[in-house]
Amino acid sequence: MGKSKTNKPTKSELEILSVLWKRGSATVREVFEVINEQRSASYTTILKLMQIMREKDLVECDAANKAHVYRAKIKQNETGKQMLQDVLHKVFGGSALKLVQQVLETKMASNEEMKEIRKMIEQAEKQAEEQTAKQTLKKENKK
Repeated sequence: MGKSKTNKPTKSELEILSVLWKRGSATVREVFEVINEQRSASYTTILKLMQIMREKDLVECDAANKAHVYRAKIKQNETGKQMLQDVLHKVFGGSALKLVQQVLETKMASNEEMKEIRKMIEQAEKQAEEQTAKQTLKKENKK
């Protein structure tokens, strides 16, 4: 089954994926225990969600042992990028500036995080300058 837009994880599925991304793999019981520490959860609900996630091709299951071991089939960074693209366009009208403003207003960044953000901005500026230069050359060559 190929991944499609209908295979986007729900909030509850993201919670389960978060556990699997951190651990690499886990049984339903292990996932339940982690989630139940954070909020009240039912084992059967977690089990059913993980079965649905398997059908949606979000997780895979190794049924070799009595306790089935689940692993995420989708990568955390790819999922984050896809979800961020949705938020960027649906909430912020495609404006990276508005998105970054909202992030910085919502959660105060540490000094170390700010240093990393500055480095990322510098890299993005260099890439933008290079891309602009390439586009200018293409236009000049077409003349």
